[in-house]
Amino acid sequence: MTNDLVIVEKTNNIGKIIFNNGPLNILTIGMMEQINEALESFLEDDLLKLVIFDHIGKVFSAGVDVGDHMGDNAPKMIKEFHGIFRKLNKLKCPTIASIKGAALGGGCEIAIFCDILLTSDKAKFGQPEIKVGVFPPIAVLAFPQIIGNKKAFELIMLGEIIDAKEAQRLGISNHIFPIESFEQKFTEFIESFNDISTIILQYTKKAYTKALGIDFETKLDEIEDFYLKELMSTHDANEGLQAFLEKRSPNWQNR
Repeated sequence: MTNDLVIVEKTNNIGKIIFNNGPLNILTIGMMEQINEALESFLEDDLLKLVIFDHIGKVFSAGVDVGDHMGDNAPKMIKEFHGIFRKLNKLKCPTIASIKGAALGGGCEIAIFCDILLTSDKAKFGQPEIKVGVFPPIAVLAFPQIIGNKKAFELIMLGEIIDAKEAQRLGISNHIFPIESFEQKFTEFIESFNDISTIILQYTKKAYTKALGIDFETKLDEIEDFYLKELMSTHDANEGLQAFLEKRSPNWQNR
């Protein structure tokens, strides 16, 4: 099924959401709505063994549409974007991200939120939001669990972009495959799940999630409220976003 901005497939009890908003797969509100619709349908399927996020083109996603952060669009954007993670958090089966190129901003957040992350040697990751006057709520929640507090803080505070090797060293990704053989290696990895019971995969994921002990919904509600009511009421958040749209340096006023 193609909804213009995403392609949704389900074959042999494996669901796929393929980003199709080239060349940068920018996450617009419309694209988020289509991702949420796909995830909603997957939530109702108890026979799903895996859900895979993939992309057409060189870039997984360069992030959320900056224009959708502005003014009256911001609450709608946050609702739709965070809806993706609320559904992923409820999904019974494992999730896998296929990252052949850059995953930045909101694209990085979707990638790291998946249970398993497979990359090509050309992949790049980063949360550059702070450079345009905002911060990444999902990364604030997820990065410390994945890579520890110190490095997570640095990556978020400086907006640093890292390559595939550094991402694997930090524990963000599971495997790096050469770009030339990526699809073959990815397929071989997915086939590893063929002989495993779907219900056992689902119960094991549930146990793993319980062991982490993170009340994701409550924490996300708190950060979301802070983002919209406090961060987005500052001059510099709005100035940074506007400056990005106007392709100029922001005039920070520290207020």
